[in-house]
Amino acid sequence: MLQACLNGAREPGSHPALPVTPQQLAADAAALAELGVTHFHLHPRDVVGLEVIAGPEVATTVAVVRAAVPHAELGVTTAAWIQPDPVRRAELVRGWAGLAAGRPDVASVNVHEDGWREVVRALQDAGIGIELGIFHTEAARTLAAEGVPAGTRRILAEVQPGETIEHAEALLTILEPLGTPILLHGEDDSAWPILDHAARLELDTRIGLEDTLLNPDGRRTSDNAELVTYAQRTLRTNAVR
Repeated sequence: MLQACLNGAREPGSHPALPVTPQQLAADAAALAELGVTHFHLHPRDVVGLEVIAGPEVATTVAVVRAAVPHAELGVTTAAWIQPDPVRRAELVRGWAGLAAGRPDVASVNVHEDGWREVVRALQDAGIGIELGIFHTEAARTLAAEGVPAGTRRILAEVQPGETIEHAEALLTILEPLGTPILLHGEDDSAWPILDHAARLELDTRIGLEDTLLNPDGRRTSDNAELVTYAQRTLRTNAVR
């Protein structure tokens, strides 16, 4: 599975094609659906472009994108940098239960962040699937010790900028015995090497302007569609090896 991560925490204006508004995200999702993408990760924004996890903005973003790609899985973030107070963060997430068409299908929870267990419980209460973000081996060991929560659809093994395939393998050594699907991806300079490694291992992966602004050859990419096209080419090449 190739997930498209359309915008992430990138600052508005950091790339000319970065989608920020619900309408821009929906347009990108529709274009990528034409390429066969069925899984999307979104970071909803408010009217001035700041990331939010408040229900109204999440609902608007998800509902607008869902209208454009009605059969796709739509995921959002619960990152602590958006709402640092873990109690308030869990309260906001729990409120997503009543969002109807604006309720996300899944949400990512970073295991190294304070309050991650409470956010997981809030997602369980809201009936929303869970993606567990694992940034380093300490977080991987925490998850291995505590067990994978009910409702988890996948583990996001995230290789940080400047890290290598060896870092990916260290994460996988701990995470693979848990038996939960793993989506392996990198960020910035690790994005393409780790995507290629994930393809060789036949693991789920992702690409988009959240993870990199560059094509594999180092040129600045045009948009999410160009990134996805390159990623799909890599996946096809590895599939026939």
